[in-house]
Parts: sequence; C-alpha cells; structure tokens
Amino acid sequence: MVRPYAVKGGVKRKKREEVYDDEDIEATISTLENNTYKEEEKEKEAEKEEEIDRDETGTESELAGIPIAPSSSVKKSKSGIVFVLERASLEVGKVGKTYQLLNSDEHSNFLKKHGKNPADYRPDIAHQALLAILDSPLNKAGRLQAVYVKTEKGVLFEVKPHCRMPRTFKRFCGIMLQLLQKLNITATGKREKLLRVIANPVTRHLPFNSRKIGLSHSSSKLVQLRDYVNAASDDMNLVFVVGAMSHGKINNDYTDDFISVSGYPLSAACCIGRICNALELKWKIL
Repeated sequence: MVRPYAVKGGVKRKKREEVYDDEDIEATISTLENNTYKEEEKEKEAEKEEEIDRDETGTESELAGIPIAPSSSVKKSKSGIVFVLERASLEVGKVGKTYQLLNSDEHSNFLKKHGKNPADYRPDIAHQALLAILDSPLNKAGRLQAVYVKTEKGVLFEVKPHCRMPRTFKRFCGIMLQLLQKLNITATGKREKLLRVIANPVTRHLPFNSRKIGLSHSSSKLVQLRDYVNAASDDMNLVFVVGAMSHGKINNDYTDDFISVSGYPLSAACCIGRICNALELKWKIL
C-alpha cells in the first residue's frame, strides 16, 4: 500500500511542475519589481524638485553643521565682493580604467605620454585660492556675495560662500571630479546646491552695479591696494578677477580696470589675502 501511494504522489508533483513554470514566475516578479522601482524613482524625483524649489525661494536655506556666513550685523543694502578665478587647471582624464583630476605630481608620466606639459596641470592653485576666500573674515562677516571659477577648458561653476571646502588636496580633487561629471554638488541632508556648473559668460551672473577689476603682474598700473579699495564707492560691488594658473595672464576683455598689486609675481592665494585684508581694514572687520 505504501509503494503505490508514493508513485501516485510522484505523479502529482510532476504535474504541478508542468503547470507552474519557475522561469515565468521569476519574470513576472522581476517585472513587478521594476515597475515598483520606477514608480518610487518618479516619486523621489518629484520630491527632489519640490525641495529644490523651496530652496530657491528661500524657505530652507540653512545647512546643518555648516556655519552660515552672513552676520546679523551686516545689512543687505551694503555692498559686497565677488571673486572670479580664471583659467583654473581642473581637467578630468581617464588614467587606466578610472577618471581622475589631472595634476602634475601624480600624472606627470601620463601627461608627457600624451604630449602635455605637466606644469600646466596645477589644481592645487585653485584649492589654495578657494580656501583663502572662504576662510577669510571677510566671508565670515557676510561681505562675500559669490565665487565663480572658470577652468582652462571654459567650464564655469559657482561656489556658494557658506560652502566648506575640503582641507586636504586629495579630497578636493574628488569633489572637483564629482562636480565636473555630475555638474553639481549638493549639501549633506538637504537639496541646496553648494557647487554647480552654470552657463557662460560669467558677466551674466555678476551684480548690476559692480566694478570688475583684473589682477596681473603684467599690468603697468601698479597700485597700493589699501588706497585703491578705499577710493571705491561704498554703494558699488567690487569684482576681483584673479588668475588660478601657474603662468600666463587672465582674460581682461570684460574688466573695467587692470591692475598690479605688487612689483613681484604673487600666487593667487597671496593676491586674495591682500585683497581681503585691504577690504577688512576698510570695513573694520576684525
């Protein structure tokens, strides 16, 4: 009695396997999961757009854990300062199987192999210049309005004044690589874009009532920077255009004035330090 029962049960199991195809079931489940994933992605994108709209209208503008630059003692009607870093050496290249931000220290052999001068690839200049701007008392007092960086390849991006730039060069390279590939960097936990690629030219983003000043050692107009900024009107926004490259000079086609602040060639960070110091003395920022 037991043996025929076992055979009968085996036949039933074979019939069930013929009726229910495992591959069809897996395909159906996969289709449902894909449809659910797509619906969730659409909902997330809609939520992101709503949050970005709220950020642009000013409803949620502060970042958790990052100090906000504007101070309560600074009035919005006061003039500010804008920095433009020209010809920054920020270029992405495929080294081996990965994309990296090219620099003369790590990729000298790669650059020479492709017929490029390693001395032209100095992203550390832009890194030092951005740290000098964002860490200055001028920025912490709320006088810095915006920072724009234009690369040697013509890519223009904006850096928000309350952005906290990485201290280490390696992490800075990672951030710049992500920015040039994804076109923006958002704040942790919020949707505000701290760095974002914008459309050229830079003049379309500058304040209307502004005086654009280019700096270069090649300029024949040597000025005392403290006297120069003191002579500027308090109602006018000052835009300083500084070169972020190892050698050469900036494009001064859109500048109103072209000056030199020293009889010696200075680095971008040193020039920015002098500018910030002169303005801090003028506006009595300690």
